[in-house]
Amino acid sequence: MRAALVPARLDVADVLRVGVGGLRARPTRVVLSALGIAIGIATMVAVIGISSSSKEDLLRRLDRLGTNLLTAKPGDTLFGEKAALPEAAPAMVGRIGTVTAVGATGVVDATARRTDRIPEEVTHGIAVQAATPELLRTLDVRTASGGWLVAGRYPEVVLGSEAARRLGLDRPGERAWIGGRWFTVLGVLEPAGLAPEIDRSALVGWDAAEHYLGFDGHPTTIYERSADASVADVRAVLARTVDPENPEQVQVSRPSDALEAKAAADGAFTGLLLGLGAVALLVGGVGVANTMVISVLERRREIGLRRSLGATRGQVRVQFLAESLLLSALGGAVGAVLGTVVTVGFALVRGWPVVVPVWALGGALAATLAIGTVAGLYPAMRAARLSPTMALATV
Repeated sequence: MRAALVPARLDVADVLRVGVGGLRARPTRVVLSALGIAIGIATMVAVIGISSSSKEDLLRRLDRLGTNLLTAKPGDTLFGEKAALPEAAPAMVGRIGTVTAVGATGVVDATARRTDRIPEEVTHGIAVQAATPELLRTLDVRTASGGWLVAGRYPEVVLGSEAARRLGLDRPGERAWIGGRWFTVLGVLEPAGLAPEIDRSALVGWDAAEHYLGFDGHPTTIYERSADASVADVRAVLARTVDPENPEQVQVSRPSDALEAKAAADGAFTGLLLGLGAVALLVGGVGVANTMVISVLERRREIGLRRSLGATRGQVRVQFLAESLLLSALGGAVGAVLGTVVTVGFALVRGWPVVVPVWALGGALAATLAIGTVAGLYPAMRAARLSPTMALATV
């Protein structure tokens, strides 16, 4: 009896060699198809990388600035009028046992201009505020140049970083026209991360504001720092401490919450961009499927010849599935590299730490393999169903 013929098996190296050979025969089409996958993967990797870098920068800022800063501001009275905080409120807050630092500012009805030649209505959005000597330590802000209001009795001013830029005054010893008289610039502050309103303010001493600018002595914002473990407890009693008679007229907030909310908003925006990247990846997968279907139609002679020489349906199916996977993997690898490069470049330009999660790269490559499998499954099955005689007859 004649022994049954057993088709030769294709090992992994053979499958890769056959798959690469099929792709090399159509380089232009392969590049264009892989480009769709690469754009989708690059978008997803870049979005995740930029979002992670931004979040890491935000977390480092929070660690540096601290989350133990609380602010108290006046709310509205029962009749809808603006409430006023008691003059002794900062001193009362300082008596809370776990409070380590207290500072306060009070809005002054005056304008800050570079010279007396500038019209009074041109304020450049700069607020004039009285400040207590402890404000700088409470906010943990440093002076970029010059000094701080120590005595607070003289016509001196310390400018926030943005106020100094808008006035064009960045050197100690220069003068600013405030409330109808000259104030000497004592210093310029670095940006206040948790109190951006300070950046746009011209700060004068508490006593000087009362003496020269008619300040009424009522604080409009009280800043306090306490031990991290007691922030919640201090927040619970802060309003009643600031104004025991009308605690409901005091608004207490935690500035670091705004940064955390920003991180949450960035996360939602990241989800939207990831959705767009997924759509691009899906379009790329359709392009791969289209390429493979056309490849099957164009290579019917090759398929018929291979079947005539003994190739099984499974081997033909594996060949075209391997081509689809290689094509998707090529696009995925290029996209992962492009996404990483975009993330690194964007993070360096913004001064952020570079963070490209490993899971994002692994997920991107896994997604390309899944897309390649789905996109190549139908063309592979169609190629395997072609009979040798029909494939050769159509040529």
